[in-house]
Amino acid sequence: MALCLGQVFSKDKTFRPRKRFEPGTQRFELYKRAQASLKSGLDLRKVVQLPNGESINDWIAVHVVDFFNRINLIYGTVSEFCSERTCPVMSGGPRYEYRWQDGDHYKKPTKLPALHYMNLLMDWIESLINNENIFPTRVGVPFPKNFQQVCKKILSRLFRVFVHVYIHHFDSICNMGAEAHVNTCYKHYYYFISEFSLIDHTELEPLCCVSALFSLRARARAHGQRRTLVVLVVLVVLVVLVVLVVLVVLVESSVPRVRLSFRCV
Repeated sequence: MALCLGQVFSKDKTFRPRKRFEPGTQRFELYKRAQASLKSGLDLRKVVQLPNGESINDWIAVHVVDFFNRINLIYGTVSEFCSERTCPVMSGGPRYEYRWQDGDHYKKPTKLPALHYMNLLMDWIESLINNENIFPTRVGVPFPKNFQQVCKKILSRLFRVFVHVYIHHFDSICNMGAEAHVNTCYKHYYYFISEFSLIDHTELEPLCCVSALFSLRARARAHGQRRTLVVLVVLVVLVVLVVLVVLVVLVESSVPRVRLSFRCV
């Protein structure tokens, strides 16, 4: 039996305090709607689509904060296995290495242990989403012109957490029985960034096999649904034909036959 997210990922292991939406705000309502859609079991590709009449920037803001919270929770769970000894460099296997640069303390791309990199990353994201000039929460305050560019950068760097967790700590995730939750979170993230073209697909190469598998399963599921629909239509047509044949037979049997006789004169 699948465990709920709270049973798998302990909240006291959250890498950073969760960012919450202010009740009564439009963004809070959007967040509740998105969560309700997720829990309803709808196709994630449909869940990420912008609701009619809603602002795309509000929709992106809600998801950026939600992904920050959920990815933060995932990494917080495996962080005890991610030390300077086990992960001396922030990487995704031997082919991908991620260096930190923030233009402040690290003006040049700097090689760091994964745990240190994650600390800096979460601090950086938290400072952005708490900045009212970038993520305004007051009604009537517009988003800055570079809002989507900032979100693209955040989402791009959050992707690196997925890469590190999948390649270096997925055994630990599986041992906790949490792989289904991590897969669902990544699938949700992948469909969202694809829906709004928020990350260049070349950046997604480290997990291209995982993404391709999700896409293949989605297509297979859609194909299976179409095939099921065709079978149902054929069955309905056959049933209708059988009913028509039975009705014709009944009508013919109920009509008295007129016997004609001819006499030769």
